[in-house]
Amino acid sequence: MNYEALPLYIQIAQNLRASIQQGVYRAEEKLPSEHQLSDRFGVNRHTLRRAIALLKDEGLLRTDKGRGIFVATPPLEYPIGKRVRYNQALEAQGKQGSYQLLKTVPIAAESEIAQKLEIAIGDPVVVLEMLGFADEHPLLLTTRYFPLTLFPDLVQHLKSIKSISQLMQEVYDCEHIRRCTDVSARLVRPQDARILQVALNQAILLVESINENQHGQVIEYGVTRFRGNDMKLVLR
Repeated sequence: MNYEALPLYIQIAQNLRASIQQGVYRAEEKLPSEHQLSDRFGVNRHTLRRAIALLKDEGLLRTDKGRGIFVATPPLEYPIGKRVRYNQALEAQGKQGSYQLLKTVPIAAESEIAQKLEIAIGDPVVVLEMLGFADEHPLLLTTRYFPLTLFPDLVQHLKSIKSISQLMQEVYDCEHIRRCTDVSARLVRPQDARILQVALNQAILLVESINENQHGQVIEYGVTRFRGNDMKLVLR
């Protein structure tokens, strides 16, 4: 094939694609500005943007509004199955999963939370907000609700948390089983964007889940926001 006969934007896309595949530009690295790339290839910005759009459609690039053009990270797969195993799912893909505990707040259950947890309105609940990482890269932000009648000393155990599932099993002899999951997509909210280090125009995956123990008793209600470009949810 005579590549010089191809439209200029396709030639530019091929050049940038090869640079990414050869490691000239690495995952999460920012590319030169549109102005710099236009000068480099000797084209106007319209032609350059067609090339960038082609590579964005292939999942190789992304544009963060106000920040620039970045090499996209290949999405990690997170299986949504019966068991809740975040760390194990990442380790299977060569990543180290970890959490940073942002806050723990005891509250009295309002109507919606009480309904999700199948408890009485006003019952004590602990709210956890946690930032999840793949290696050192922020991947998800999760808000989780646990009934304190089942886990009266949970707040103390959470100070050294590495895995919720492991904590439930080792401390409370409690299996961590997924009962139901709802998945949707929406634009990230400003506060979440800051924590997840994403642009305000970026979409996230919103996962709402209810988990139970081995006796069918609800033990957790959670709302998790995944970085949309970095995660592929696999329903099993």
